[in-house]
Amino acid sequence: MQQLKNIIFDLGGVLLNIDYNKTVAAFEQLGIENFEEMFSQFKANELFENLETGKVNEQEFYAAIKKQIAANITTGQIESAWNAMLLDFRTESLGFLKLLAPDYNLYLLSNTNSIHLKCFQQIFTRDTGKPLLDSFFSKAYYSHLIGLRKPHKEIYEFVLQDADIKKGETIFIDDSANNIEAAKKLGIKTHLLKPNEKIENIGL
Repeated sequence: MQQLKNIIFDLGGVLLNIDYNKTVAAFEQLGIENFEEMFSQFKANELFENLETGKVNEQEFYAAIKKQIAANITTGQIESAWNAMLLDFRTESLGFLKLLAPDYNLYLLSNTNSIHLKCFQQIFTRDTGKPLLDSFFSKAYYSHLIGLRKPHKEIYEFVLQDADIKKGETIFIDDSANNIEAAKKLGIKTHLLKPNEKIENIGL
């Protein structure tokens, strides 16, 4: 068996506490009653897929949402609703990353977008007093910046090639079974982080 050298972490539900229901409720208040059909932990429609792969910019996203709402709402209201799911960082888990760093190459792989990136960086600074989440990792991969999104196999292949790491020496930790299965099919070791489970308790 090849020695484990690299750990790839998901962000939301792994290092950052999130609650999709808060965003669902916020958009329902704005007038979108079928938001869960548009976006959830497990799926994304074309608009959100494009937002999270950088094909749609913030202004185009806000305009598309406004078209679906009869009421006259502001960009700020949409931004607040979209960011409502982002709660706080698991500071003990971030501390655990420091313990892992001397022995492993650490990477971050997140389905995200420019709106959320700005928001969770602010949350990170609020919770830790540090300026940049990326400093915990050899490299952070954000879907909207690389144009690829989990669970499509191309994003895992991109990370392996870009980081110059071997799949047999790498474990991927995510809280979504769809993402885990896609990585596993490529031969990457995986761990599905269950609800209420923390990375510091899984025996790395």
